[in-house]
Amino acid sequence: MSTSLSNRGPREHYGQITLSRHGHVAQVEIDRPPHNHVTVELLRDLADALRDIDAEKELRCTVLATAGKSFCAGADFATDIGDSISNEDGTSALYDQAVRLFSTRKPIVAAVQGAAVGAGLGLALIADFRIASTAARFSANFVKLGFHPGFGITYALPRLIGEQKAVLMCLTGRRVKPDEALAYGLVDEVVPAEELRNAAFKLAAEIAENAPLAVEMTRATLREDLAAQVKARTARESMAQAALRNTKDFAEGVLAVRERRPGDFVGE
Repeated sequence: MSTSLSNRGPREHYGQITLSRHGHVAQVEIDRPPHNHVTVELLRDLADALRDIDAEKELRCTVLATAGKSFCAGADFATDIGDSISNEDGTSALYDQAVRLFSTRKPIVAAVQGAAVGAGLGLALIADFRIASTAARFSANFVKLGFHPGFGITYALPRLIGEQKAVLMCLTGRRVKPDEALAYGLVDEVVPAEELRNAAFKLAAEIAENAPLAVEMTRATLREDLAAQVKARTARESMAQAALRNTKDFAEGVLAVRERRPGDFVGE
C-alpha cells in the first residue's frame, strides 16, 4: 500500500490540533510553535483526536507531529504549572489526559524534530515508535527544576529503555542526543530533518498495510496494562509534585531554567 504526504483528505481541527488523512494513515499535528508547551486543553484535544481516529475504520495508524522548533518543551512552568494542571482533589488534570493518550487502540509513530523535554518526553513515549531528526534532544529535566517527573515517565521510560538508563536520565536531567537515544532504544530511527515526516509516514504505511484487527489485537497484547500502570504511577507522581511545588528549590529551579543557568539549590 502506498501512502503519500500529498494524498490528503479533509482536515479537522481540535483546538490547536489538526487531523489530516493520507490513505489509511492519519496525521495529528500540534500547532503551538515554537515549543508546543502542553496544557490540559491541548492534551484533551489531542486525546479527542486520537479517540476519533480509533473509531474510524479506514484509519489504521497515526503519525504524531508538531509544528515549530521543538517537538514539545513540556509544561510552561512560568505560566501554567499551578491551578491549570490540578484537580480539586490534588490529582493532576494534565495527567488524566496523559492516561487517555496511553489508552489509544491504534499504533502511533512520533516524528520528533527537536527537543522533547519533560512532559514533551512523556508525549513522545505515548507512541509505539519514535523517528528522530538529527536535531532532536530528549530530557527528563524535572530534577533541574527542583521537581518530580510526571506524565507517567517513571513507568513508561524504564519499560522502554530499561531501569538503569531511565534512572540515569531521571536523576541527571541530562539531554540525550539522537545517536545515544538510538542506542538506548528510545528512538527507532534517526534521519535528517528534511526527511523526518516522510520517514515517519513510511513506517506508519508499513504498519497500515497489514490486517488492521490483527494489528490492534497484537498491539493490545504487547502493551498489556500500560495505561493502567501509567494511571497508577501518575497518581504517585502527582503527590510528589504537589509536595515539591511550594519548595524554595522549585522556585529556584524554574528561575534557573528560565535564566539558562544551573540551579542554586538548598534542599528546602
